[in-house]
Amino acid sequence: MARSKIIVVEGSQGAGKTTITDHLRNTVRYTNLYRLSGVSDPTITGLEKSKKMYDNLLNYIESMENLDINLLFDRTFFTEENYCRLGKKEYSFTEVYNDLLERFSKLDFDIYYITLYLKDESLYEERLKRDGKIEPAYAKFSAENSIVQQREYLKMADEIQAKYPNIKVFKIDNGKDLDVTKQELAEILGNN
Repeated sequence: MARSKIIVVEGSQGAGKTTITDHLRNTVRYTNLYRLSGVSDPTITGLEKSKKMYDNLLNYIESMENLDINLLFDRTFFTEENYCRLGKKEYSFTEVYNDLLERFSKLDFDIYYITLYLKDESLYEERLKRDGKIEPAYAKFSAENSIVQQREYLKMADEIQAKYPNIKVFKIDNGKDLDVTKQELAEILGNN
């Protein structure tokens, strides 16, 4: 029986993952935060690298079952699938993704999959102004890209919810007052 939570927070650039995962790390007791960026290789060789990375990640997560430690992820293999669906990579990740998702759904954790989105998509313009933030050299932030990613993430959340009833799926509009979002998360996750 699960004694710990695994919380995955996904969403497009500008949806507020860093802010929300930092908040959760500091408010959900006994929580370790992991930030993943995936594999940068968009060629077919990236497929094997991604498969190996995420297989090893799930092996690690399995080794953490029932240790009374919550695991919080800012991006995981869901991001790889999103990018591949949008044609950002030269390969399909779907077969690997489906296998990983099946394994993920069987982990002995209370599993939360949270998609952050902005109902008012025009907010991405302001959010993606990287004032004061370091912008990675490889990242090209644009509102248009974020909106397309967001729509795919929302579809993915619906797919997961329909197929895996043991994964608690939440779509959270992070375009409202931050305190409202924080309260919504507290209600979803409980304060422990």
